[in-house]
Formats: sequence, C-alpha cells, structure tokens
Amino acid sequence: MKILVLGSGVIGTTAAYYLARDGHEVQVIDRQTGPALETSFANAGEVSPGYSAPWAGPGVPVKAIKWMLMTHSPLVIWPLLDPAMWRWGAAMLANCTERAYALNKSRMVPIAEYSRDCLKALRAETGIAYDDRAMGTLQLFRTQKQLDGIGGDVAVLKQYGVPYEVLDRAGFVKVEPALALTQEKFVGALRLPGDETGDCFKFSNRLAEMAAGLGVDFRWGTTIEGLQRDGNRLSGVRTDAGLLQADRYLLALGSYSPLLLKPLGLRIPVYPVKGYSITVPITDPAGAPESTIMDETHKVAVTRLGDRIRVGGTAELAGYSLALREARRATLEHVVTDLFPQGGDVSKASFWCGLRPMTPDGTPIVGPTPLDNLLLATGHGTLGWTMAAGTGRVIADLVAGRQPDIDIEGLTMARYRG
Repeated sequence: MKILVLGSGVIGTTAAYYLARDGHEVQVIDRQTGPALETSFANAGEVSPGYSAPWAGPGVPVKAIKWMLMTHSPLVIWPLLDPAMWRWGAAMLANCTERAYALNKSRMVPIAEYSRDCLKALRAETGIAYDDRAMGTLQLFRTQKQLDGIGGDVAVLKQYGVPYEVLDRAGFVKVEPALALTQEKFVGALRLPGDETGDCFKFSNRLAEMAAGLGVDFRWGTTIEGLQRDGNRLSGVRTDAGLLQADRYLLALGSYSPLLLKPLGLRIPVYPVKGYSITVPITDPAGAPESTIMDETHKVAVTRLGDRIRVGGTAELAGYSLALREARRATLEHVVTDLFPQGGDVSKASFWCGLRPMTPDGTPIVGPTPLDNLLLATGHGTLGWTMAAGTGRVIADLVAGRQPDIDIEGLTMARYRG
C-alpha cells in the first residue's frame, strides 16, 4: 500500500519508519530541508510519561493569573483578534474541572507509557543513539505549599502504577549532585525514575536515515498547498511540485494540521502554543544536571543532552508568530543559572522557539477521520517527543488493520463531535 505522510517532525518520521517496516511504500512530504526542523528541533528533551497530564485542571485559571504577573512568567498571552484562539481558550477553561482532568489524564497516560516502551524496544532493535539517558525526572519545589500540593498527582501516579519518590534535600542532591550548591532554594522534590531524556532532533534524523534504508522517499523542500477531497476520501495532496496521490494519507503537521483540514469541512481544536529553549554548552560537567529537572515555580525544564544543557519552557499564545522574544530568553537563563550556576556558559547559548500543537483537553488526536483514507497524528502539545514512538506504532497498526495495543477510542477526533 502506498502511504503519503505529511510532515517530517518526530511524529511523522516515526510513523514513516513503522509503516515502512511493515512493508508499505511510504513517501514523506515536508517544506523543510530535512527532518525535525520545526517544533521537534530543540524541545526540552524530556520523554516523561509520568508528567503526561493536561494543562487544563482544577485551579489552573487562578494560577494562570498569578503566572502572568510574575517577572519570569511561565505564561504569556498576546491578545489577538483570532477567533480560533479564543475558542480554544474557552474550550480549555471548560476542561478545568476535576472530572475533565481525570478523563483527559486517563487518555494521555496509556499512550505515553506505551510510547516509552516502544522507544525502548526501538533502541534494542536498531541501536539508535540520540544522547539518551534513562535517569528519571526531578520536579523541584521552592515552597512548602507546592510540595504539600502534590497529593493529587501522587494519587494519579499510584492509580497508573507509575514509580515515584518524594525526596527531601538530601534525597534530591543524591540523584542530582550539582544541586548541592543551590539546595537551600528548594524544600523538596518529586522524582519519576522511569522517565528518560534525549535529543529529539538527533533521534528524528537517525530514524529518518533508517527509514530511508527501508525505502521511504523523503521529498524535502515541497510545500503543501491543500488537500483534495473526492466524496469520503482524499484524492490527493496539492503541492508546489504538483498533485501527489496515495492509497492512505497521514496528516502529521502539528499546529498547521487544522489549517489544511478546515477547507475540507473538518475541524479539530488544535492551536499553536509557542515554547522557547536555549541550548547551553557545558563548561563543568560536575556542575551540570545528570538528567532532567523541572522547576515547578517557573515551569521550566533543564535537561542534560550530551555535552549540552537544554533549557525549555514557557507557554506563549501568539498565533503562528515565530518571533524570538528576549524576555523569554531571560527567563530561561535565570532558571538555569539559578539551579546550576557552574554548569554552563549562557553567553554562548543558542536561542530557539517552536509551536506546540495543543488541544484544549491536552490529549493528542491520533487515528481515523470521517474520510476513509485519512489518518491524523497531531495535537501532542508538549508531549510529542514523549508520545512519538507509541503514536507511530498505533498508526502502523491501523493501516495494517491490526488492533493497536492500547485503546484509542478517546484519542480520535470523534471525541469532539457535537
């Protein structure tokens, strides 16, 4: 079967690999010159099933107001005359209930856990290396109120059997020795030892090479202009290189996916939420993190990727703008120097931003559509790297007519009907 994959981020590339491994003829289209050059390029590096939770939850609206008043704010909203942004925001607020949070979390955790297992299997099968580490994630709390408030999260971790540890200062310094210099700034931590880290860009490029070895045809520098519909099927993809056709199509274009679906009469509530990162060269390995640290106050992750420190975070609602704002850089620099003052040289850091494809309920959109030969893999938000391998496996199973290993009922766009 010929499959056309639209998008070569980590989701599209991983799906293409699994489809080719099943023996399909696969072609990948992307406007960029190579894999993972947009949102997958310089993310925080976390593969964190334990943190697979929707942003929308009880108390979030009040917290959001407080966040926006902080000097180093984790949330920035640029009021645009964009109806899609306001619809998305209203839908997110509607999900800020205990009932919705529990339902959305129950849909996110299984695919995240499954994806980590798929990633482990992929490493074992292929030997793929991408500055990966399997040393867990450490969430640091600066106040006792933050630490006392983790009861709900711990209950969910217990419910899904996710290993965790609640640590005092001595405990978190034991797993992250460089924090000994700054330990007095924190009252405790929550550690998820099953989480991993790795360079998403390196992974995507090496997997793309393996996929090409299986026969995948990557068409770089090809701009997608629209989808062509014929009844209940797609009949092709209009590009600047002409009409491209296949038996099945996978739309994995992140934040741009809804723009292509809308002319077909299909709507999905995916909206871009800009995230930023800096990549800092390590100058003192002993003063750098061992794995990933999440600063709960600033919602910033600090991750070790080989000889670099990746610092990622902030949520900015600014439409499809890719403007690099220096205030966001200042926040990232503040956090990494506050936690690891001797670890790296921020004066030599590279600065980046990407558009996370967010759904208002936090759950990705994976699976079939009302069009018989069109599948979706989008809306992963901050968890595209975490959920990539599992998403790719699910897509390959659906194309092959196999029953996926996880229940995808709550993952498809059907949950938004009505």
